[in-house]
Amino acid sequence: MTLSTSEALADTEPVKLTGAAGAKGEPLGGQPPAGAKTSIKDFDYEVKYHRAFEAILWNMPAIAIYSFRRAAIDELGLKDNDIITYSRPATPKLEAITANSVTPYISAFTDLRKGPVVLELPAAGPDGSLYGQVVDAWQYTIADVGPSGLDKGKGGKILFTPPDFKGDVPAGYIHVPSPNYRVAFAFRSVPAAGKTAADAYQYAQRLRMYYLSEAANPPKQRFLDPIDMRYPTLPFYDERHFQDMHEIMSVEPVKEQDKVMMGMLTSLGIEKGKPFTPDDTAKRAMHQAAIDVWFYLQWWFDTEMVKRVFWPDRHYVSLMQTDKNKTFTFTYEDRVDVTERAAEYFWCTYMPKVETDTPANQYMMAMADKNGKLLEAGKLYKVDVPLHMPVKQFWALTVYDRATFSFIYSESNRSTLSTYDMDKMKKNSDGSVTLYVGPKAPAGLEANWIPTSGKRPLPAFRFYGATDEMNQKIFKMPDFELVS
Repeated sequence: MTLSTSEALADTEPVKLTGAAGAKGEPLGGQPPAGAKTSIKDFDYEVKYHRAFEAILWNMPAIAIYSFRRAAIDELGLKDNDIITYSRPATPKLEAITANSVTPYISAFTDLRKGPVVLELPAAGPDGSLYGQVVDAWQYTIADVGPSGLDKGKGGKILFTPPDFKGDVPAGYIHVPSPNYRVAFAFRSVPAAGKTAADAYQYAQRLRMYYLSEAANPPKQRFLDPIDMRYPTLPFYDERHFQDMHEIMSVEPVKEQDKVMMGMLTSLGIEKGKPFTPDDTAKRAMHQAAIDVWFYLQWWFDTEMVKRVFWPDRHYVSLMQTDKNKTFTFTYEDRVDVTERAAEYFWCTYMPKVETDTPANQYMMAMADKNGKLLEAGKLYKVDVPLHMPVKQFWALTVYDRATFSFIYSESNRSTLSTYDMDKMKKNSDGSVTLYVGPKAPAGLEANWIPTSGKRPLPAFRFYGATDEMNQKIFKMPDFELVS
């Protein structure tokens, strides 16, 4: 019978410490101090476990965007350059990290290994506008679009070129070189004044995406509306995480800063240009490491993220936690901040390239109630929404499952209440509204309630078109209060 490496190591007599660093007749270093013993019983497993744990944190931005691509291809039947256009705001069937469910989404994927790709954008105007980001395989934004983006709302043709591109860029294109081969985008189709979600859907049909080689005669654009389809984009927290990791690393260029990690990944069966071949020990280690990373980051949010309140006397934390350069790469001259980067991409996707001091939109996540107690599953909470909110467009409250940061399935599948629901809600005497979040609506207040189905809630207030009053923190959002 042939023993595995792990079993062979377990049966090997441990190395005996015969000397001690600094003892008489011994060097000052080179071995542990007197009486030292190893805490490791299985070195093969322990090394693979720790490498797997750190690899997940390191890979968080890439895995989160790749999961969108994988699910679109496997579950929706999408192909590169097809465009997802939601005909209505998303329901919980869009299983995605902190998505919005007020404006319809637009999304697409492409692979620049096949050559440069053209993305035609419609101009913003009385029919609608776009807001969103184009990201590379590490989910770093390479182009913002819309009135505050690269095209300044004028529309036009963006040309994405691969990292090895050496050709000339034809006239008439906005050139965006990509550092990676796979590119993805997610836009919101924002209805113009007096327009509806149906109008926003029609406006999105003006987009076009095709290879530059097809520019003389572009193929008919294929659109897909997955409004009634399950689109499971969330990363896996088991050994499947590493299958996806291998798929990413097999395609994309390796940055200098990532070569050490790529060397470590070989012990897990992940090596560029080779099939995914983890041994049994690596499979066990990867399975447990993925589970433990999920628990670690949940703990991190409860103990660290919760401290980063937007207003000192409130319990809201901005979804947009940037690095010190106001970007989302977390890359500095001397280091990559792996933990901070992992945490941000654990609860957010498609960030802007740079977060200014006066962002167009603000996203405030309620981490605790007014007494500073973390929000709990099975509890009913309320929050007062003032009559005058600091927005030029609209406000929205969306409630996520804290375990997944995605929408919560319920009988009604309601995940959001917003400005657009005010006429249906019961109002207070001063024109404000009190919203309720919990497993059951208070009697007579069903229209003011977002169900949680027994999940631990993460309420998120979105301020679309945030005013100076919001950005300068003059306005303060009331905290959530425990009802029962």
